[in-house]
Amino acid sequence: MKVTLLTGRTIDQGTAKEHGKLSTAYFENVAVCEIDPDDMKTLQVKENSTVRVTTEHGKVNVRGRTSKRGPHPGIIYMPYGIWTNIIVDPQTHGTGMPSFKGIKAQIESAPTENVLTLQELLENLFGRD
Repeated sequence: MKVTLLTGRTIDQGTAKEHGKLSTAYFENVAVCEIDPDDMKTLQVKENSTVRVTTEHGKVNVRGRTSKRGPHPGIIYMPYGIWTNIIVDPQTHGTGMPSFKGIKAQIESAPTENVLTLQELLENLFGRD
């Protein structure tokens, strides 16, 4: 399904960061994607099951959650974090900050795939030392 990705800060993401970025709390609050309830039905995504979000810059698996805001069909939301950083344009176009809003994306159900932890993502991106 084609969607528009929006990203930003959340209270849960900020609070979980205080536990450390390698903590379970951070993982559970940042490796997520909020999806419109009707889009969840269309995609046949169950609460907290794995979804794959793909943009022209990359793809990442996160847990799909029903958005409590909306309705907003065709729009997904992800909190700031490495899972989001993998799929946004790294270019800042002179602003010093990547564009985190209005990103063209695809989302699909991926129930048999894992959501990688921060450490696993980093090892995949940069290897082990």
